[in-house]
Amino acid sequence: MTKIAIITGGSRGLGKDMALATARKGLDIIITYNTQPDAALEVVAEIEAAGQQAAAIPLNLLKINAIDGFVEALTEVLATKFEGRKPDFLVNNAGMGGNISMETATEEQFDDFLNVHFKGVYFLTQKLLPLMNDGGGIINISTGTTRFVNPGYSLYASMKGAIEVLTRYIAKEYGRRGIRANVVAPGPIETDFNNAAIRSNPQLKERLAGLTPLGRVGNADDVGGVVAFLCSDDAKWVNGQRIEVSGGINI
Repeated sequence: MTKIAIITGGSRGLGKDMALATARKGLDIIITYNTQPDAALEVVAEIEAAGQQAAAIPLNLLKINAIDGFVEALTEVLATKFEGRKPDFLVNNAGMGGNISMETATEEQFDDFLNVHFKGVYFLTQKLLPLMNDGGGIINISTGTTRFVNPGYSLYASMKGAIEVLTRYIAKEYGRRGIRANVVAPGPIETDFNNAAIRSNPQLKERLAGLTPLGRVGNADDVGGVVAFLCSDDAKWVNGQRIEVSGGINI
């Protein structure tokens, strides 16, 4: 039976490439989106054109109380479009960026980053795990800046650090069901994330590329294939790991 992967934030950037790469592995895909329904439907159409089933469901993790409504919508979509099959993988990718110094960070900004990058991920995963098949997996997207420091990322990286700890707990607590949990931590990637900070700043892009042995910043398709691998039987013995996909930056 064809497996299903749920990929949050799958309408653009890294999430879009994760969805397409995982579909190429032969999985059916459910993506979430927040503000770009048309882009999400384009991703769905591209996956379906390649021969896999796909759907898109709205989800705004800034609002923790929206998770229950998402779970209800997901249950309906699984029943009507996926023959009542259960999902096998959850990729917690949805996120928000922002270069905010600790000196200027506000409590409101802290709470937004907390909800999107940690609290939302925690409770979405908690509520979806009972709906998932045994033998699947959770893939949490973190960041290279939990290993090396980039000033202005204290909020973002702190929440991602919490996610990395959570991932190990999921691996331990749900191993009895054969569910694996792993982290993928991208380095600097040239997408529209964080207002296209790298793409729109040639000096920043050059500086970051110079920190990487491979001499460039990353692209979305540098990451999607790693996530797709973790959603396959090829990764059946990879569990509780942090896989940094950064081209070796700052080694």
